[in-house]
Amino acid sequence: MLDLYSSSTLLTLILGSTFLVPFLATYVSMPYFIRKLTDKGIIVRDYYKRKVTMIPERGGIAIILVAMVCFSLNTLFFKFSSTNYVILIVIAMFGLFGILDDMVDIGRVTKLLLMYYCSYPLIQYATHTAFTLPSAGNIELGILYLQFIVPTYVLVASNLVNMHSGFNGLASGLSVIVLISLIIKSILLGDVDNIFSVVSVTGATLGYYMYDKYPSKIFWGNVGSLTIGAAIGTIIVVQGFIISGFIMLIPHTVNFLMYAYWRVMKFPVAKFGKEREDGTLEVPNALTLKWVLPYYRRVTERQATWAMYALTMLFCAIGILFPGRI
Repeated sequence: MLDLYSSSTLLTLILGSTFLVPFLATYVSMPYFIRKLTDKGIIVRDYYKRKVTMIPERGGIAIILVAMVCFSLNTLFFKFSSTNYVILIVIAMFGLFGILDDMVDIGRVTKLLLMYYCSYPLIQYATHTAFTLPSAGNIELGILYLQFIVPTYVLVASNLVNMHSGFNGLASGLSVIVLISLIIKSILLGDVDNIFSVVSVTGATLGYYMYDKYPSKIFWGNVGSLTIGAAIGTIIVVQGFIISGFIMLIPHTVNFLMYAYWRVMKFPVAKFGKEREDGTLEVPNALTLKWVLPYYRRVTERQATWAMYALTMLFCAIGILFPGRI
């Protein structure tokens, strides 16, 4: 196997391989998954279309399967740190709970509790436990970071991704933006040894996005959102990007706070909007982030989705440029 640390050229080769191989594999294999899921009757309605449109879901299974297989194949040629394997295990466990959530309702409290402990394998591998501020220096958190922040951050990130969804390509597109931003920040800091498994997941997610973008040919289900949300959470805690990651996820967090306000105020329940005759969106209120623009302006689903992309890109740029390890 080639030595990971021998040269920058080799490092570029490894990053390219761990990203491009799962991207191409997912892109090529996705029609097969679409056909199989459709044949099995695993389909749901796309409510943002005037005509009744049924779309296969649980496409997230393909992301985690392809990412794991391609990463395994890359181990034949490159040597990776043990942290990469631990990260992949944690991501796979969240994906398993996503499959379970798609099939059986085990209860929100039980699911959150079990998923919290799924992040525990990361505790031994999260080596960055201090905030590094240009003005204040290092602020060591130690055991607090390991026992509380690590599992909580991964759990919260996975659920934020799960909630900030609904339009064609919204959740997967936002996730690709955040993941690539975190990878870029790691490269700029010269600290990429522990992110190759997440790079593999990112490549697979981008390959999936090519079929999830408007008009969607497949939805990823809870298995996709929990898998990719866990990938975002794990790279943040392992790399120590606690504040930078929080900045990148501000739109997701605002979306959650709007939902919490909605529930606390006990406004009428509404899960979906609809498409008008002119192709623009009609939404019931402005109490979730993706509905704010279409509530006040006549925009299409694609336009509303790209507005969310632009907003997240802005905060991701701020997160990349934010000084210090955090």
